[in-house]
Amino acid sequence: MSDNTPEKWVAMDEICAYLDTSRDTVIRWIKERKMPAAKMGRFWKFKISLVDTWVMAGGAADEAKK
Repeated sequence: MSDNTPEKWVAMDEICAYLDTSRDTVIRWIKERKMPAAKMGRFWKFKISLVDTWVMAGGAADEAKK
């Protein structure tokens, strides 16, 4: 991807595969842990760069480890 090409939005199935987790877990992270996502109609969409930043900041960490 070149620097001036906007990052594409990915769908729920793509982010689940990318994070190797279930849809239910992703929905819980959106609601309880402020995972970056956008609701477009009835579908959730994600920017992988934002999700990576959220994960690296500890957003997906177990509560006991926070």
